[in-house]
Amino acid sequence: MSATTTAGAAAITTSIGIHDIAFATGSYRIDLAELAARHGVEANKYYIGLGQSEMSVLANDEDVVTMAATAAQRILDRGDARPIRTLIFATETGIDQSKAAGVYVHRLLGLGSDVRVVEVKQACYSATAALQFATALVARSPEEAVLVVASDVARYEIDSNAEATQGAGAVAMLVTADPAILEIEPVSGLFTEDVMDFWRPNHRSTAVVDGKLSIDAYINATTGAWADLASRGGPAFESIERFCYHQPFTRMAVKAHRKLAASVAELGNDEADVQLDGTFDYNRRIGNSYTASIYLALAALLDTDDDLAGKRLGFLSYGSGAVSEFFTGIVSAGYREHVRADENRALLDGRTPIGDEQYLALQRFTPADVSNYETTRETPGRFRFGGVDGDKRVYEVV
Repeated sequence: MSATTTAGAAAITTSIGIHDIAFATGSYRIDLAELAARHGVEANKYYIGLGQSEMSVLANDEDVVTMAATAAQRILDRGDARPIRTLIFATETGIDQSKAAGVYVHRLLGLGSDVRVVEVKQACYSATAALQFATALVARSPEEAVLVVASDVARYEIDSNAEATQGAGAVAMLVTADPAILEIEPVSGLFTEDVMDFWRPNHRSTAVVDGKLSIDAYINATTGAWADLASRGGPAFESIERFCYHQPFTRMAVKAHRKLAASVAELGNDEADVQLDGTFDYNRRIGNSYTASIYLALAALLDTDDDLAGKRLGFLSYGSGAVSEFFTGIVSAGYREHVRADENRALLDGRTPIGDEQYLALQRFTPADVSNYETTRETPGRFRFGGVDGDKRVYEVV
């Protein structure tokens, strides 16, 4: 996106977009072969059928706040000089019906009192809404920065068909003028439809999913958002080098893109698949991270492809229920100097592998008194969830 400001008689146009991007995830990981053995199926049902190899699992003293703070701290450690005036927290893993999870993150990061904080929700789509809101804020005040954080934990019933599509992760993005990573282009395509494909009622800790309807709704929203983008004069399909999709599981992105590429550009599956190269590496290892997954796809692509400068990327963001958006961005020159490829891979490799027994114990942990309990120290990270004291969540900087 570009912001136009006027100084005297001179008009100055400034690009706006993602200046920095970093992610965080749980301390543990489980190979999906462990789940396959309990479910009585071949591991390739998950490795190939879903396109997933493992998933992140949180320690009892980790949650969406600790992951968000960890991802955001990686950005703050680089010390961009522009003041952060807004923090937008995108999640569908709510921890309070009133207070924004971002307020806890604000304190953990030591941000000033002159920062607005808000939480946004619409299933897996809300991080993209937050990113678009952020570009508008920077367009108004190009000297400021906005911190967007997407953080979620995907949880389903034990032994259900959806169990293998769980995961946990957070992505933080610093949105500024003259971004070092990606300039967001101003035209986007939107699609909204009231459909009950996936939802989580207030009384449930896990989601309700209609799997077949959810796949159909995702594909329908993809083509609908693209049609709106095209009707508004968006870039031609052929001008887009790579596509980043929301990835509840990586094969879902393949299904949706093949359908779009065939209908819009008459591409075969092999040609369509090339346009997704490099976008699956992190989601395949982390699992579903809801709001964060599309931006994990971006991080993976930036870390694996050395020749994207000046290229246009396409993004399909989808949130069940359902809202979707198709937008594009131009990769900045010199982006390779700002990626964290080695650091990111070390982060994933450094997770502690666990077996099915320990995984089940973590998934089934329920405190005797949800209003008052302490967690044991498990996370090796800087931020931890200490428990609940009189219905007040406790977060610590270690």
